[in-house]
Amino acid sequence: MEIVVAFLFVSLVLLTLDRMMLWLERRGHVNWRRTGRRSLSAEPTVELDSLLAAPSHESAHRP
Repeated sequence: MEIVVAFLFVSLVLLTLDRMMLWLERRGHVNWRRTGRRSLSAEPTVELDSLLAAPSHESAHRP
């Protein structure tokens, strides 16, 4: 009997968390189940490339 109560409790907690995440998704805070994933190929990578690039001699700050 205790295992049934534990299973029902876990199910209730998971359902509540899912509903909370769906609510947050409607408000635009997270992507959960309803919205599709963004295409990574469409995302800009210029900023990341410039952060990872080694500094050139022209842009190096000399004291």
